[in-house]
This record gives sequence, C-alpha cells and structure tokens, in this order.
Amino acid sequence: MTLISVVVPIYNEEHNIADLYKRLKTVLASLSGFTSEIIMVDDGSTDASLEKIKEAAEADPSVKYISFSRNFGHEPASTAGLDRAQGDCVVLIDADLQDPPEVIPQMVEKWRQGYHVVYAQRKSRPGESIFKKITSYLFYRIINLFSAHKFPLDTGDFRLIDRQVLLAFRKMGDYNRMIRGMIAWLGFKQTGIYYDREERKKGSTKYNAVKLFWLSLDALTSFSLIPLRFSMAIGFLVMLVSFIFGCIVIYQKLFGTLRIPGYALQTISTFFLGGIQLFMLGIIGEYLGKVYQQTQGRPLYVILEEGGFDRQDGNTAI
Repeated sequence: MTLISVVVPIYNEEHNIADLYKRLKTVLASLSGFTSEIIMVDDGSTDASLEKIKEAAEADPSVKYISFSRNFGHEPASTAGLDRAQGDCVVLIDADLQDPPEVIPQMVEKWRQGYHVVYAQRKSRPGESIFKKITSYLFYRIINLFSAHKFPLDTGDFRLIDRQVLLAFRKMGDYNRMIRGMIAWLGFKQTGIYYDREERKKGSTKYNAVKLFWLSLDALTSFSLIPLRFSMAIGFLVMLVSFIFGCIVIYQKLFGTLRIPGYALQTISTFFLGGIQLFMLGIIGEYLGKVYQQTQGRPLYVILEEGGFDRQDGNTAI
C-alpha cells in the first residue's frame, strides 16, 4: 500500500478542525491503494485548537499531532509536519478550508503520472477584499520579475510533493523560509492544477496588510540579490548626477556666472540624498539581518508535546 501524508499547520482554527478532519478522511478514503496519515501542527494557538486536535487523534490513530511551545509562524509549522511525514507523497494544506481537500485526488493522479510536485493554482478567490486580490496578484509577478527562480503564479502552499522532493527539502537549512519558493527552487518535474478557492466560513485570516508586506520582503530578499544590485545602481546614478552638477558648478565659478538662488535646492538635495542612503542601508540591513539569524543557529521551532508518532520525545527542539 502507498502511504500519503497530509500536513496541516494550524493557528487558532478551533472552528474549522472538525470539518477539516471529516473532509480529509472522506477524500483519503476515496483513494484506491492508499493508506494515510494526517499530521496536525499546532503553532502555539491561544484558542481550543489543540484540544480539538487531540480529540481527533484519540478517535483516529492515523491522526498525529505536534504542539509548539509558542507561536513560531506558518512556515516553521509547515516544516515541522514535513520533517515528520513518512508518506510516499505528502500534501501540504492550510486548516482554514479555503483550499478544498477535494482537490487532493487530482493531485494524486498527476503524481501517478510521474510529476514530483503538483501545486494548486487559484482560478478565483471569493470572499476576499479587492486589496487582498490585487496585492496577491502583484506579489507573484513582482517576485518573478526580480527573482532568478520563478514562482508558479497565484499559488500558495497547497501542493503535493513526492518523497524524493521531501528528502531534498529537508536538507535545506534556511532559517528564514518560504516553503513555496524553496520547493520551486528545488526543481524536479512540477505541474499545476487549477481550482476555485473557497470562501472562509469560520474564523478570520491571519494575514493583514503589514504581514503581507513583510512576507513579500522576505520572499524577495530570500530568492534574489537584485535589491542589492538595485541599490548599487541607484548609488552609481546619484554619483553620476552629482558629478555632472559638480562640473556645472565649477564651470560657472570659473567663468563668473555662478549665482546662489537660495537654500531650496540645497535643502531638497540634502533630504533626497539622505533618504536614498537610508533606503539603501535598509536593504543592506535586511540581508545582514538574515545572515545574523542564520548564524545564530537557533532551532526553527520548539516542540512542547506530540502524539501519535512511533517515537515520543516529550520536549523536543528541532
């Protein structure tokens, strides 16, 4: 029998867990020739999510769970599940039920055809604001414009990966990580399937405008050096313009035509150059910050408790 693992990162989704479990079990039971495991990762939820997860695990041995010591974020939670998945193929899906589990059989069919990665591309996004739709649309296209490694458009973390891809992913030691980008970077034989995203029926989204901005910045600085090269190009351009203006000033001084109109130009140019310098320092600082976090060697996440696995570690840091 072929084992399929389903990894579900969870943060404050107490109202969705029961429905998610039922829909996953129905879908997985329809897959001929497969056994399954469901790994739910509680990312330090402050509601009753962990209790709901434990209820499912007690009733069904195929449900396993991991609980973090605090909230570490969506990417570490996804990574923890992928670290423990034992399947011949692994599906990564969010707990909010906007990505319908009923798409999984289509992914499995593509996997059976020989694809190593099958990602789900959104055709529609009902229930989301115009702002969210526009920013999501621009996100992938801007990233692809600046990145050497292309991201599949309109694609989240909802995907199926082969065990060979999973083992390669586990070798990646990134501290600041964006899983969809890391899997795209790995290569292998990849394809997409289109689906209609469902409207969130319970709970609220965990991503506001500020979090989306930082996610975009993380993605851009993790997969591209272009911001650094852009800052160098801007610096060169400002230096060139300054040199030209310097030549003009010297010429006017030598031939007695220099006039001093006031402080406006000097004030504007000072603030402009100061802003450019701070902006460039911010770009450099973002990269240096990533290097600093990487060299600290801290674990990506810390496990408080877990259940359903063959090996029980109690308190575990990975």
